Amino acid sequence: MTTPDIEGLDQLERAVLDEDASLATALRRFLLIAGYAHQEGLRAWALKQLDGYEVHEELPGFREVAATLEMTLEPAGPGRPGREETRQISPHQLPQSVRDRGIGEHAPIRYGVREIEALIAMGWNLELSPPGSAEWLTEVTDELGNGSAVLSLQWRVRLTALRSVLDHIRTRLTLFVAEARAAMPPGQRNPSLDQVGSAAQQAFRVTAGDATTINIVTSHSKGPGSSTATVSVNEPATAPPQPWWHRSSVIWSAIAAAATIAGVIATVAVAK
Repeated sequence: MTTPDIEGLDQLERAVLDEDASLATALRRFLLIAGYAHQEGLRAWALKQLDGYEVHEELPGFREVAATLEMTLEPAGPGRPGREETRQISPHQLPQSVRDRGIGEHAPIRYGVREIEALIAMGWNLELSPPGSAEWLTEVTDELGNGSAVLSLQWRVRLTALRSVLDHIRTRLTLFVAEARAAMPPGQRNPSLDQVGSAAQQAFRVTAGDATTINIVTSHSKGPGSSTATVSVNEPATAPPQPWWHRSSVIWSAIAAAATIAGVIATVAVAK
């Protein structure tokens, strides 16, 4: 019996090329194609982009985005106003015990595409607090405070870095469609199982014989922004050192963008 060709490539192509539609639509169509083609690795990848990554899951490189490391201080001492001050710092200024946890100038983006799209729609930069950072504040204060109390340590993620995550996903889906089209002879409407597998290898660098191995490489971006959304990322005390980012508690609030972010929970604060 002849294996039927895989339907849905036309719908995926339209969805992935529609810049005004949520990327989630294209991912769901891709998920169906991956299921029909029995490509378990592609299904798993698409689900992670839709639902996001948990703390124990290793992130692909394109979800480790460029970020500025900052700390917020409360000046202390006679004659010094109690106004908070946020300043940029280098990871090399942190105590060695903090650096050993992997704090650097890249932040993990574990959210699903809908959550990322909501943050971008608000037009605000993102602040991420490394998990467990409250436990280190005494050490950081002793090292960097100069008489001031260090209230928080956070990454500032620019909107361009968030956009780069979505752009990478859209580009990979587009490349998948292009590779499938290239493998199809003139007149063929839907790709065969073999053609889908070949397109997957080309677009996602799936290791031959192991559909669970997907290697995706991306560059990191930086860009300007006027505001900041603040999100706390919590980690259980028993969590292993690597990977150590957690998204179990995310709370957002935004008055101006309430309609845009329906269904998304977070805490949003305008950058100072």
